[in-house]
Amino acid sequence: MLAALVLAAVNLLAGALGAALWQTGSVRGSGASRFWISLRVAQGCALAFAIGIGALAAAGRDCSERLFYLYALLPLAVAFVAEQLRVASAQTILDQRGLESSAAVGELPESEQHELVAAIVRREIGVMALSALVVVFLALRAAGTAHGF
Repeated sequence: MLAALVLAAVNLLAGALGAALWQTGSVRGSGASRFWISLRVAQGCALAFAIGIGALAAAGRDCSERLFYLYALLPLAVAFVAEQLRVASAQTILDQRGLESSAAVGELPESEQHELVAAIVRREIGVMALSALVVVFLALRAAGTAHGF
């Protein structure tokens, strides 16, 4: 199914860009902006894919391989879980540094504050890039099991 391959390609782009940013630690600037935009586009594609599959199923066009539906809908669950992990990234970094809250961050010197924010954003990028790469695998599996479409 072509739509699943497009979903895989869009997520591969976002995942590869995020992985490169995470690896280099370049969490500011245009590269980071491009990553977040490409990630949101990829997530939108996953939602559109799931809605399209649902519309086909509602219209009576069923896939003969039931496992296809699992692979087609799991990207939404992956995105949801990844967003929850992304939200927890800040607290994880604060805990690692022995800081109790964001108020404690305000007491740090400005250079350390910037370093802390960069570490949080880097972790967020890593989590979301990994989620995009998981979606690549799921989309390719969906394409491989899309019999009957």
